[in-house]
Amino acid sequence: MTGKLNIVFVSLAQNQSRFFEKVGKSLAQAGCCIVHVCFHEGAARELREHGCEAFNPYEYQAASKDHISFDDYGISNPALLLGHEKAAYEISSTRALELKFKGHLAAMDTILQGLLERGGRWCVVQELGGFTSVLAAYFAARRLGLDNWFIEPSFFRGRLFFTPNTFSSPMVTTLDASASDEVRATLEGILKNQSVVVPAKDRLHYRGASRKLLDFNNYRRLFEKVVSKHVRGEREEFEHIGGHVARHLRMFVNSRRNSRYYSGDMGSQPFIYYPLHVPADFALTIRSPEYLDQFSLIDCLCRVAPLGCRVVIKEHPALVGAVRPHRIRELFDRHDNLTMLSPGVNNHRVLAAAAAVVTVNSKSGAEALLYGKPVIVLGNAFYDTCSLVHRVRALADLQAALTLALGEPTKSSLDHALPFFQSVWDASFPGELYDRSDENVATFARSMRACLIGGQS
Repeated sequence: MTGKLNIVFVSLAQNQSRFFEKVGKSLAQAGCCIVHVCFHEGAARELREHGCEAFNPYEYQAASKDHISFDDYGISNPALLLGHEKAAYEISSTRALELKFKGHLAAMDTILQGLLERGGRWCVVQELGGFTSVLAAYFAARRLGLDNWFIEPSFFRGRLFFTPNTFSSPMVTTLDASASDEVRATLEGILKNQSVVVPAKDRLHYRGASRKLLDFNNYRRLFEKVVSKHVRGEREEFEHIGGHVARHLRMFVNSRRNSRYYSGDMGSQPFIYYPLHVPADFALTIRSPEYLDQFSLIDCLCRVAPLGCRVVIKEHPALVGAVRPHRIRELFDRHDNLTMLSPGVNNHRVLAAAAAVVTVNSKSGAEALLYGKPVIVLGNAFYDTCSLVHRVRALADLQAALTLALGEPTKSSLDHALPFFQSVWDASFPGELYDRSDENVATFARSMRACLIGGQS
């Protein structure tokens, strides 16, 4: 993309729209034309009050949605895409989600068509996600020949991937260039401190279920959402309030019930480590949907693990209690070579002790490379093209990959992985999503301009 930037920021929540408002104003000062699309009516109203041009897609919904064809948008299997909201919202109504998806497609098509009629070159920028609102913005943009840039956190804290026109993981091509002092120092710091790399936008999720329930700010947000939906009648993407509350209460109960299975001891036997992913994360629902049922995958892993080798699992620290106790009980009833670690066990301790790591596309797979561990990748991850990992194309090949990986010696230094992580650093840009500090907004805006001006679709 060259010349003047015309950017459409798509947001689903008020914290997102407020961040993009500040970024947009920074970019406007540099000569960019900025427009917002908010799948949150309160956010759209607020942006308009602040003088921003903001579209409310709920105002552009088609009266009848059955005439809208997924084929017109190049969507060959919409049912698979609807699986994200089914998993995230724990709902089963395919028909309702189909109509919702079609309504958003028609709305985004109308909004973007109107912008194109103004002239100039437009692009869509939004956080990576699998909700029908995000998908509709993406497919409508691509149908009209607009670039869609997805933003997602990089491996490194404070850095982001900007990926155009695909749901796939960012492509990282490993170069032979030597690592910079900054990259080496960052990686050595991660190893020394055994710190978990958490994006700023997700830090509040990395707490136990009880701490989330005791957080007053969550009750304030709940009250605001109830007033917005039931008093003002405003619509938004994240409108399943009752389901959200019920899930967090259930997670609290589950975390207590699952504690009977927790172990703080990794034992003396060699083990294969499988870090559980966030259950309804985009990385599974869209990028690697065949592994959405992680319990079936763990069952397979326990069956193909060599004799004398244990399988160790641990819940994702952002959603402790999301694991259903009855699924864990079924696994323990079938397999005596399975260990479930307490969520409080530091992930770096586990990676350092593991004989091998098996993952779909968890960031833990990349972290394992810092310890020189053999890594088996089943899904679509930003590191799946790295020569240091074993890429398994089908579950039937897992046993052979395990045999090969477990026969490899652990690499003794960080040097073997430095070229790859330097390439990850170079493929990403500085900035954090939804951090509205002036310093970060300025950094994020510079990164966006550098990426979008230099990028080609």
